Amino acid sequence: MFIIIQTLQIMIKRTLLIENKASILTKNLQLVVKTELRESAIPIEDIGFLVLDHPEIYLSIPAMNLLIENNTALIICNKSHLPNGMFLNLNSHHIQQEIFKNQIEASLPLKKQLWQQTIVEKITNQGKLLEKISGQKNSFEFLASKVLSGDTTNMEGVAASQYWKTFFETSETISKFKRERFGDYPNNLLNYGYAILRAATARALSGSGLLNTLGIHHKSKYNAFALADDIMEPFRPIVDEKVFEIMQKYNEQELNSVLKSELLQILTRTVYFKDEKSPLMVALQKTASSLQQCFTGQRKKLKYPKLWNLTDTE
Repeated sequence: MFIIIQTLQIMIKRTLLIENKASILTKNLQLVVKTELRESAIPIEDIGFLVLDHPEIYLSIPAMNLLIENNTALIICNKSHLPNGMFLNLNSHHIQQEIFKNQIEASLPLKKQLWQQTIVEKITNQGKLLEKISGQKNSFEFLASKVLSGDTTNMEGVAASQYWKTFFETSETISKFKRERFGDYPNNLLNYGYAILRAATARALSGSGLLNTLGIHHKSKYNAFALADDIMEPFRPIVDEKVFEIMQKYNEQELNSVLKSELLQILTRTVYFKDEKSPLMVALQKTASSLQQCFTGQRKKLKYPKLWNLTDTE
C-alpha cells in the first residue's frame, strides 16, 4: 500500500508510507514512485518523511541524495514492520562546524539543567494525559516539582512507574500492562509511534545543525540518536494518547496499514506554544532551534510546547 499523509497547511511536509513492492526514482526534482498499480510523482521539497516498509523496494542513489539534501527523514522498517533505521542530512546548516563545537563543549551544569527542564515537561505532560483519560486529579504536578538538576533522584522513573501502572486501567482489552520494548500488545503500537517520534525529533535536530549522537543525558556508545532520545521525552504522551484512542476505535492488535497510518498522524497533531499553535513536526523544529540557542548561550531554557490547550485539560 502507498499512503500519503498530509494536510492543507502549506507549512507542513508530507509523510509517505510505502508498504508494497515499488521502484523509487527522481525526475525533475520530483520523487517518482512506481508500483504495480500506479505511478506517482511528488515534489521532493514537499516531503518530510519517507517510510519504507517492504523488502522489495528499490530506491535510487540520486533519489536518496535529493531527499537527504531536502532534509527528508528516510525511515527503513524491519521484517516486523517497525522502524529500524533512518538517514538524515549531516550538512543542513550553514554554520555546522560552529554549532557542533558549541554542542561538544557544552558544560555539565548546562546539560543537567536542560535535562531537568526536559523531565519536568515530560512528567507534567504524563499527568495531564492521565487526567484527560481518567477525569481524576493526580500527583504528577508534585512529582514534577521535585525534579532536581540532572534528575539525580530519578523522578522520571518514579513517575513512569505510576504512569504505566494506571494508564490502561480504563481499557477493557488490557488487564495488566507492562511497558516493554518487545512486550505484548499494545507495546507494538507504542513502539511504532515512538520510533516515528524519534525520527521526527532527529530530523528537527539535524535541521538545526545539531549532532544527534551527542546527547545531554543518554550516553550509550551504541546509540547514534542519543540527543533525539533526550529531546523526544516530553512528546511521548502524544504517542500514548494516540495508542489509547486506537484501542478504543479498533479491535485489531496486529500492526497493520490502518493502524500505522493512524500513528503517523501524530506528526501533524496540533500542539500549543504561548502565543501560537503548531503542528508537531513544526514544533519539534522550534524546540530543536531553542536547544541550539541554549548551547550558544543565547537562551537558558528549552522551548517545549504544551501538548494540550488549557481548555482540553480543565
